[in-house]
This record gives sequence, structure tokens and C-alpha cells, in this order.
Amino acid sequence: MSEISVNESMRIDIWLWCIRAFRTRSKSTAACKASHIRMNGQVIKPASPIRVGDEVTIEYPRLKRTLKVVALLPKRLGAPIAIKHYEDLTPESEYENLRTQTLAQSIIKRDRGAGRPTKKDRRELEKWLEDWNEEEY
Repeated sequence: MSEISVNESMRIDIWLWCIRAFRTRSKSTAACKASHIRMNGQVIKPASPIRVGDEVTIEYPRLKRTLKVVALLPKRLGAPIAIKHYEDLTPESEYENLRTQTLAQSIIKRDRGAGRPTKKDRRELEKWLEDWNEEEY
């Protein structure tokens, strides 16, 4: 599949969908409208043009990814091909925080139908996470 030439641009919401940062183009567009996407430090609109060399920051609920545009895609392709079109500049600490949060969720299991955690449960979880983070360093 041929790539778009270096001098050209494309909409950022389409590029985010093409590199598989979002499952659907509408979710990509919604993230741009909700100011969860920044390009070169600026909040942008879904139709903003993106070019090779731009730096894109995506704020997911528990992760803040930073990507550098290496190439533009003409359409959505498979994941092994898509990852070649950007460079991941996200600090390892972001991924470590995500792993920690996921670990905490997997350790504290609630019975189905038990309802939401109480304030006491939440405080115990926060204390456990603080103790766990202190043990690492």
C-alpha cells in the first residue's frame, strides 16, 4: 500500500483512526472535539491537517500517549503496518502507571452484584496503592 507523500496532509481524526489509536472514526472525532487531542502542544479540531513530523498527544482516561508522525496512511490498515507510521514518544512511567492501576483492579475483585465499592473500600485501595508504590523505590 502506498503512503501519502511527505508534503501532503490529512485530517487528524482520520489519521488517528488509521493508526488504530481509536476503534472508530467517530470516537476519534469525539476525542478531538472534547480537547483530548493536542498537536504540537495546541488543542485542535477534528479537521485540522496533520503532516509528517508533527507531535500528537492523546489523553485516554488512564494514559497520556505522545506520538510523532512518521508517515501518513491513505486508509486504515492492519496493526503491524500501522505502527510503522508513528514513533511512540510516551514515557515509560505512563505505561507503568497504567500497569499499576490495572494490577490494583485485578487484585481487588468484587463479587458480581456486590455493587459499587464503599468509601471505606476505596480508601483501603488507595492506601494499598500508596504502600505498593513506596515499596518499589
